[in-house]
Amino acid sequence: MNRTADVDRKTKETAITMKLCLDGTGKHEIDTGIPFFDHMLSLFSVHGFFDLFITARGDLEVDLHHTIEDVGLVLGDAFKKALGDRKGIRRYGHVVLPMDDAMASVTVDLSNRPYLVYNVTPTPFPGGNFDIGLAREFFRAFSTQGGMNLHINVFYGQNEHHIIESVFKAAGRALDQATSIDERIKGVRSTKGVL
Repeated sequence: MNRTADVDRKTKETAITMKLCLDGTGKHEIDTGIPFFDHMLSLFSVHGFFDLFITARGDLEVDLHHTIEDVGLVLGDAFKKALGDRKGIRRYGHVVLPMDDAMASVTVDLSNRPYLVYNVTPTPFPGGNFDIGLAREFFRAFSTQGGMNLHINVFYGQNEHHIIESVFKAAGRALDQATSIDERIKGVRSTKGVL
């Protein structure tokens, strides 16, 4: 089974090229022009065992929003394509993950019914321009385009870097569970017979 996707997206605001392999080892090469975002996507790749290659160029002189949101859209599209008809996947994933002072939980249902719940309280992020709100925009775009019901909850945390990092690591691990093949599942995991 070849669960891979190549996606290109070009608009007046961004140009993004992405390659994704769901059944990888966590290999990654990520260059969005936003170093902290690259770091978070690298963590997502490693903890999800997804091979992920991203090159993105955006109008960073305007702000980071367009690039971050569009990378979310393209990643969601890549997951959707790589999952295909979603036959045999576990569908659900849930992870609670600590990162120093922060504790996050991510729960996902690859239901093809997109919805995002994002309970993360903004905290000061000294010296950086990537914040909790931009992370929300990324996950909103990712969940919508990827057809996933995604619940992100941060129980506590003082350092915004640790909070965001716990979320991206937990998201990778939860999606690794949800996209994994279970040999017991012969079709799709739904009483409706379709996702």
